[in-house]
Amino acid sequence: MANDNQSTKVITGKVRLSYTNIFEPQSINGSEEKYSTAILIPKSDKETLRKIKAAIDAAAEQGKAQWGGKIPANLKKPLRDGDEERPDDEAYAGHYFLNASSKNKPGIAKPIGRGADGKTKFEEITDSTEVYSGCYAKVSINFYPFNTNGNRGIAAGLNNVVKVQDGEALAGRASVQSDFADEDFDDDIGGDDEDYLN
Repeated sequence: MANDNQSTKVITGKVRLSYTNIFEPQSINGSEEKYSTAILIPKSDKETLRKIKAAIDAAAEQGKAQWGGKIPANLKKPLRDGDEERPDDEAYAGHYFLNASSKNKPGIAKPIGRGADGKTKFEEITDSTEVYSGCYAKVSINFYPFNTNGNRGIAAGLNNVVKVQDGEALAGRASVQSDFADEDFDDDIGGDDEDYLN
């Protein structure tokens, strides 16, 4: 039998990250600074969605103690439908999504093969350009109840992020490569080195 903590924790399948601020904490609308990312889960990933729903239910059971012994009818839940809530955003089509955050910096890594014991080995990622809105990852999250200013619900805590694949960058910012791929720089960088060293 899993303990309470285990039942509210989920390791996702391959998901896509959006609105990703996991290297530096950010304040949203004047709130406390946190590390955060939106997690886009394909609707086809039934196993991850099953685990998330079970963890949300487990967190709701834990929340009864602070909600007067019962689960509120208007309980706010973190898992939302991208097709319904973000109909104009292509990245959210065919996905559920949730926002996960933490006051503590999450572990950020990539798999680098298997060790002699057969277990996956990881390398920490310190380059903030390597994990970005649009890349793919597996994420460790935990769900917990809250009761703040009359708002009762379940929130998603961000534990660790393992990048598994690059993807097209989201959030509207183009890469240097895509902006300048068709530009001709031969004339600009030929000739005197001092032109671009000063």
